[in-house]
Amino acid sequence: MKKSLYIAVIGCGRLGAILASDLSKQGHKVVVIDVDNSTFNHLSKEFSGFSIAGNTAEMSVLESAKLDQAEIAIAVTGKDNLNIMVSQLAKTVFEVPIVLTRILDPAREEIYQKLGLTTISTTKISAVAFLDTLQQKLNVLNVNS
Repeated sequence: MKKSLYIAVIGCGRLGAILASDLSKQGHKVVVIDVDNSTFNHLSKEFSGFSIAGNTAEMSVLESAKLDQAEIAIAVTGKDNLNIMVSQLAKTVFEVPIVLTRILDPAREEIYQKLGLTTISTTKISAVAFLDTLQQKLNVLNVNS
């Protein structure tokens, strides 16, 4: 059986809720943190982890989530600066072995990678998907014309 990991998901918008729900479904112990209590409604009915409503910029909130025990932290709020700050705290203060950081502004990605953070630019990924799909559609038009 695959080892169950303790995973902290910071941000429970659409992306955070999907990640938390899927990781929970895979059998991992998941805590999801968001400042807005209503965002927890995005979690699937099958979500078996726990949620904490609080400002993730506050150490007490991260401590209550037992971030020091997490094997993985995933910062996916809608704010780049908050994701970076929480990721740096997870990595340096709480010594979380694996930290993934969502970046909306691709121009910032290189700077954050230089800080040693593993970043994922959802904007860049979306642009690539659109361009690939557009190219596929154009290829079909060229074949059919």
